[in-house]
Amino acid sequence: MSAEQVADLAEIRARIDLLDREVVRLLGERETLVRQAGRLKSDDAAVRAPDRVAQVIARVRAVAEEVGASPEVVERTYRAMIGAFIDLELAVHRAADPSAPPSP
Repeated sequence: MSAEQVADLAEIRARIDLLDREVVRLLGERETLVRQAGRLKSDDAAVRAPDRVAQVIARVRAVAEEVGASPEVVERTYRAMIGAFIDLELAVHRAADPSAPPSP
């Protein structure tokens, strides 16, 4: 589906709804991988991985520029998503290793 000009608000909303469905499907795929990674990481610091977060943010900002999206919006969206996935991954990691103490 391309982003050509659409004049009708109902059609725009319908197309956004289709995109949202695809985004949620992709988030589900990402969640599966995050859960797998959470079981493999050694501690909470490995889950938080600030260097990896910085790497992802730099990459998605570059992709945003390539495709004509707002790098600022993409960064804010990714930071929120990464934060939510870190919370999930911490829970998965701790469930896999209940003896691991939570980090501050």
